[in-house]
Amino acid sequence: MNNVIEMSHPLIKHKISLLRDKNTGTNEFRKLIEEIGILMGYEALRDLPLEDVEVETPIETCMTPMISGKKLAIVPILRAGLGMVNGILALVPSAKVGHIGLYRDEETHEPHEYYCKLPDPIDQRLIVVLDPMLATGGSAIAAIDFIKAHGGKSIKFMSIIAAPEGVERLAKAHPDVQIYCGNIDRQLNKDAYICPGLGDAGDRIFGTI
Repeated sequence: MNNVIEMSHPLIKHKISLLRDKNTGTNEFRKLIEEIGILMGYEALRDLPLEDVEVETPIETCMTPMISGKKLAIVPILRAGLGMVNGILALVPSAKVGHIGLYRDEETHEPHEYYCKLPDPIDQRLIVVLDPMLATGGSAIAAIDFIKAHGGKSIKFMSIIAAPEGVERLAKAHPDVQIYCGNIDRQLNKDAYICPGLGDAGDRIFGTI
């Protein structure tokens, strides 16, 4: 799967290990999600297009590179994806933020949309979809389907923990989307939770366990 990138940076791996610990409290968990978002975003955005612009330094005027074209669009999948937003905004404060709300049927594990609001014009932006957990892949596929239906073309997906089943399903459904994973775990269990995983990311971010 050429469109899948698993992170190898020691800081990312270390912080993911802290996330996994059931004794990590809500405040620390939230900070770690944001910090990992910054580190992963640094890698995922390394191919942003640049253009030379004229800048006057205290010494002279020069041509120097800045990000070109329409700005970035960050689209978290509600609600857990919200935890990663500030990490990306720390890197690109001018980014626009959209939201996609999905809920998972507890019997079929399939996603259903309840909210979708995207920056306009979405077709001219690089879109980074955020969800800390990539389990079955259903929510990620549905979110990207919605974005493409609204005209989105250039899309990346970022998850902190992923199951191999979800990675394979998403990569096949959207081979044009680059998938960035902090760690690809062992497998899904019978309840479609990632093993060893870190539990429910949304509950741990928002303290609703």
